[in-house]
Amino acid sequence: MGTHTYQLCVRGHVSERRLSWFTDLAVVHTAAGDSLITATQLDQATLHALLQHIRDLGLELLSLQIVAPAASDPAPSPP
Repeated sequence: MGTHTYQLCVRGHVSERRLSWFTDLAVVHTAAGDSLITATQLDQATLHALLQHIRDLGLELLSLQIVAPAASDPAPSPP
């Protein structure tokens, strides 16, 4: 298990201050009123902590996706 860059979408505009105890986060507000949170270099434990914090803030998670694997992760082997 390595680290990845994740993009989470939550309903509503969230300030970076509310998520400040996580490092390497960027928050962008969409015209639709949602927030895109990009988290870089997260391992599984930190991802789960971020998801718990989002839950604890009462935010509705709309989506979660891996944006790009970390450079240190090995490339997947062909089938």
